[in-house]
Amino acid sequence: MSPVLRVMGVDPGLTRCGVGVVDVARDRSARIVHVGVVRSAADLPASERLHIIAEGLREVVREFGPAAIAVERVFAQQNLSTVMGTAQASGVALLIAAENGIPAATHTPSEVKAAITGYGSAEKLQVQTMVARVLRLDALPQPADAADALALALCHAWRGGPQPARGGEADEMTPAQRAWRNAERSTRR
Repeated sequence: MSPVLRVMGVDPGLTRCGVGVVDVARDRSARIVHVGVVRSAADLPASERLHIIAEGLREVVREFGPAAIAVERVFAQQNLSTVMGTAQASGVALLIAAENGIPAATHTPSEVKAAITGYGSAEKLQVQTMVARVLRLDALPQPADAADALALALCHAWRGGPQPARGGEADEMTPAQRAWRNAERSTRR
């Protein structure tokens, strides 16, 4: 197993599709590789917007070569057109993963919040703050779509990626990582 897992997180959306790439070591420390947003104009036909998103995601995959792709799992929202666009963009991200033979997974917003902050109902600002702390950033990642993409990538790596080094596992994990590990263990009983 490589000492570092490179994960691309995708926060799907038709207007703004957040993309973040992180390298996560076996000790669960992480470093930012890339963060950005693929944008498409709201006045374009859906097919063109999806094409723009697909090309943007393909470019990130080509440039940074992630070993895994994590996509936010679409959930029911009040606005049907928003959820449809999000679902379509999510499908594009999963297709890009399949085209490149990259394992992909989806994570719910509450899973991501719990992994990053230790609390599944955390506010966006709390998630952004923890992402900045984990990645040792001087400022909160902006826009929110980009921060969410980084959080997705971290969540995926911590949940299914490299495990902490043997021995001092508890000391090498952040409080949020320990809370997530303990929550996962309690659900398996």
